[in-house]
Amino acid sequence: MMSPVSLNSEVKTSGRGLATVMILSWLAVFFDGIDTFMYGATIPSMTADAGFGMTDLHAGNIGSYATFGMLIGALCAGVMTDAIGRRRGIIICTIIFSVASAGCAIAPAAGTFGVFRTIAGVGLGGLLPTAIAMVSEFASDRRRNLSIGILMTAHQAGGIIAGFLGITVLQTFGWRSMYWVGVIPLILLVPLIFALLPESLSFLVAKGKYDKAQLTAQRLGMEVPAAPAKGSADKGSFLRNLGQLFQRRNGAITLLFWAASFGGLLLVYGVSTWLPKLMAAEGYALGSSLSFLIVINLGGIFGMLVAGRTSDSLGAVKVSMLWFLVTAVAVFLLSIKMPLALTYVVVFIAGFFLFSAQTMVYAAVAFVFPTRTRGSAIGWTTGMGRFGAVFGPWMGGQLLALGLHDWGFGAFAAFAILSMIMLLAILFITKSTGGRAVDYSPETSIGASA
Repeated sequence: MMSPVSLNSEVKTSGRGLATVMILSWLAVFFDGIDTFMYGATIPSMTADAGFGMTDLHAGNIGSYATFGMLIGALCAGVMTDAIGRRRGIIICTIIFSVASAGCAIAPAAGTFGVFRTIAGVGLGGLLPTAIAMVSEFASDRRRNLSIGILMTAHQAGGIIAGFLGITVLQTFGWRSMYWVGVIPLILLVPLIFALLPESLSFLVAKGKYDKAQLTAQRLGMEVPAAPAKGSADKGSFLRNLGQLFQRRNGAITLLFWAASFGGLLLVYGVSTWLPKLMAAEGYALGSSLSFLIVINLGGIFGMLVAGRTSDSLGAVKVSMLWFLVTAVAVFLLSIKMPLALTYVVVFIAGFFLFSAQTMVYAAVAFVFPTRTRGSAIGWTTGMGRFGAVFGPWMGGQLLALGLHDWGFGAFAAFAILSMIMLLAILFITKSTGGRAVDYSPETSIGASA
């Protein structure tokens, strides 16, 4: 009898197969990044638009509403894509955030904008964990973390473009023009995904669709992952997949990942939303404040590549833990007024470690949990972390509304330390099992008994 652990065995990939998946997933995450970061870039213009009715407090609340939508999207996407597939999940999520972006562009007032921004968040929140799961299942074990890091450079590249759009387009065409950019994926990218993106071979095998997996593998020049024992294919039910995340010691690992993701996403969305406004409050001009958004994302791109490569050698949990420590120091330094050139350097360093620290949390989850629950594990880790993403923009808005902007960066740095501690605990718990969660599937128990 073949062990179900074979579902985690390395898939022999082809350059063509991985390249196709990486390019299309990268483009989807790229537009996800533009949509995510454009909100922070447009806040100063929206709050200055007297007829729109948005204050700093409203902006913080709307940022939290959007990230609450991301929470819902991530939670639903994990179990949804474990049931219907990664490919369909990417398509559905891309359509949702693109259509909602059009709604944001035509919103007559801040309240309506908030509704569409929340809907967009559902698509944005579901896309990221789905794309990560897809890429991780096409990449080899030796290059999985690097592949995830390369994928996530798309998010930071989107942030850079959002910053450039804020500088070049915003003042000429107004803030609404930014949100029309979010409609481009619906017109150009979705048809390409329909035509070219294959389904995950590991997913097809885990669902018992061996014939389709064989046809897909032949088309891509790949080998099909080893099949589980007859009758053991996972049906991907909501309760079964979620329950496996909490079986025995896996429950502690799951909760610690959730807490680490909470702190990481609070940082990512809190800093992304409020960096231009916080830097403007420190006395920098609007143009410089938007330039900081470009610089922090540029640092994020380099950080993704270095973190991914380093994680393939040292392990994603260790790298994420160390990255959060450096992030805490760099973000705290932003609360200190420095010469402009030095400030750019610190912002770059903060971006280098900040975004890749959170991305390596996802990479760690993809490594720790088996194929049958990987989508749910990543989705729920992302989803529960979205509580931090909800709290971060809200916290920044509250601090600014109270005139306590000097506290903003220090508060964000404290949550970087929280994430570091959670990951350190995971290292201790998984030390005896080779850094992985235990697969408590029924057939594993049978094999153990035999």
